[in-house]
Amino acid sequence: MKSFCLTDAGKVRSHNEDSVIIVRNQDDEYLLAVADGMGGHRAGEVASSIAISYLGKHFQDTFRGMNKENAIEWIRDSVKEINRLIFKHVEEHSESKGMGTTLVLAISTKDYVLFGNIGDSSGFAMKDGHIHKITYDHTLVNLLVTAGELTEEEAKDHPKRNVLMKALGANNPVEMDIFDCDIHISDILLCSDGLTNMLDQESIERVLLSDYSVEDKVIRLMKKAMNRGGTDNISIAYLERFSKQTEEGVEE
Repeated sequence: MKSFCLTDAGKVRSHNEDSVIIVRNQDDEYLLAVADGMGGHRAGEVASSIAISYLGKHFQDTFRGMNKENAIEWIRDSVKEINRLIFKHVEEHSESKGMGTTLVLAISTKDYVLFGNIGDSSGFAMKDGHIHKITYDHTLVNLLVTAGELTEEEAKDHPKRNVLMKALGANNPVEMDIFDCDIHISDILLCSDGLTNMLDQESIERVLLSDYSVEDKVIRLMKKAMNRGGTDNISIAYLERFSKQTEEGVEE
């Protein structure tokens, strides 16, 4: 397995409120996570940092060879603790009132792959040469699309397309959507909406199917998003679970 992550403030924003991490433990299990912070003076990066810092340390300290059911509980408990920590920070720092963060994560082991998300940061999986969005955006516009009150085309340019219905630090209690993914997926991509607002799935897919290295693929996605405006912070976490040769039965 090969992985790489990258974050950038983008062309327009004065500072970066995103946080991103990839952690591998001794059992060759991976955690990927992206958080997109929001709200208050310098509070967005605090909220996203609380989420990512806690997840990274907690994964290294406690996650070893769990079965799928225990891993799901681990995710749910971790999210509850992150939410508690964010609310606690706001109580102790009044200037941070209103801060929160999205969170999308994935756990990859030899036996299962899990995705989880709160907010509108996205999780994608690649299988058989095609990319699939696994997560569901918790936005007002997506809710209206699901209810049949907006079309997908109308949603793209809707003035309230960035209004979140769920975020860490905004809802208490808060539940993360968890997705049990096909174990045979070849790639995992997590990103903040700074990438998906600039690039459609077809553009992302073309880069991931290229022959470039894992690192170069992430850098190319970042550059493409920048070239198309880079209007928001952009964060990407990418894991290549096995190569095309491995998928065909030949070891790397």
